[in-house]
This record gives sequence, structure tokens and C-alpha cells, in this order.
Amino acid sequence: MDKFLIVGLGNPGNEYAHTRHNAGYMVLDAFAKASNIVFSDRRYGYVAECSLRGRKLILLKPTTFMNLSGNAVRYWLGKEHIDESRLLVIVDDIALPVGELRLKASGSNGGHNGLGHIQQLIGANYARLRIGIGHHFGVGRQIDYVLGDFDADEQPLLNEAIDTACQVIPAFVMEGVDRAMNRFNTRKRKTVITAEKKAEPETAPAPDTATTVKDKDNAKTPTSDV
Repeated sequence: MDKFLIVGLGNPGNEYAHTRHNAGYMVLDAFAKASNIVFSDRRYGYVAECSLRGRKLILLKPTTFMNLSGNAVRYWLGKEHIDESRLLVIVDDIALPVGELRLKASGSNGGHNGLGHIQQLIGANYARLRIGIGHHFGVGRQIDYVLGDFDADEQPLLNEAIDTACQVIPAFVMEGVDRAMNRFNTRKRKTVITAEKKAEPETAPAPDTATTVKDKDNAKTPTSDV
């Protein structure tokens, strides 16, 4: 049976459950609920499995905390003997407007620490689905922003993005990344985010500080690198 690894990046713990940084977790939670499957606490992550027309899908929510996501991804690729071409990583992206999706076959980490660590361990030749969370923050506020909850007016856009992302997963598995990109990468302008968001001066995202969870990473991540 062909196997695929679908990874939703985020941070474990109730304090992070609804934050912008956990958009990847949210997608896998929604997909698992729709598939009537549940996650179990396994090595390096919460794992669930399901089948789709003869293909086996392994859903992974790493529990390494964001900055060491590569440990979980590399371990489960190796354990299940899955090639990187059958890996899809779902991740938040401050470079996209809230709720906008972008599927790519490969590429840079875009300043995202989770993707950066995965790239260090397995390279950049894997598909990633980016979910826009916007960058409505001032100077020095990026970490607070990504670790903050979505605003009420952002929630409809987030819900729509999650629903669409749950459609991208089977398209990636059944049709391949190129055809899935053609289907889902049509840019849609979102108008829900209002002028109030721009009251505080914005700055371009700083790649070297993007999406860092410093205190938690060192305290709770595994020391072994398998």
C-alpha cells in the first residue's frame, strides 16, 4: 500500500491550541474529525492513520515544539519508509493574507523556523501547504502575534481556509502536487480584515526571528535526534 505522511505544524499544549502558529494542527484536527479517526500520543508527535482508495495516510502533529519539527518529520518518514515526494507539510505563513492558501512542491523555508529545521534534516524537496495568518503587528511584536489567537473577524477566513485545506490533502494524495497546485492556488483577495488592523505601523516579517518559541523549545523538546 502506498503511504503518505501529512504533517501539521504547531506547538503542543492547551495554551497554544487556538494560536495563529497552530494553523497546521487545526487542519489535521479538522481532517481527522471528518475522517472519524483520533490521534494517539506516539514518539515525537500525535499520530493518526486512515486509508484513501488504497493509499495509507499517516497524520502527524509534532510534539517537539515548532523549532525542532524536523526531528518528528525525519523519524516518521524513516519509520514508515516514506519518500519525501509523498510528504506534505501544512504550516502557517505570515507572508500571506489571513485565510489565503498556497501549495508548493518545494522551496525555501520562508523564514519559518519549523520549516527551517525540517530543511536542515531532510532538505527542501517536499510539498508544503501554507496558510496565511497575515502580519498585522508592529516592530518587535512578531512572536506575540504568531502566538496570539485569531481575532473574531479573522475566524471566518480561517474556517474557510481549513475547509479548503482538508480538500487539498486528498487531492495531493490522489492527483499529485502539480495537479493539486493548479486546482487550489487561485489567488482570492480577502476583504474582511478592516482598516483598524493598520492603525499600528507594520513592518515586513523578519526572517531570522520568524515563529520562535524559545523558552518552550529548550525546556520540553527531546534531547535525542533520531
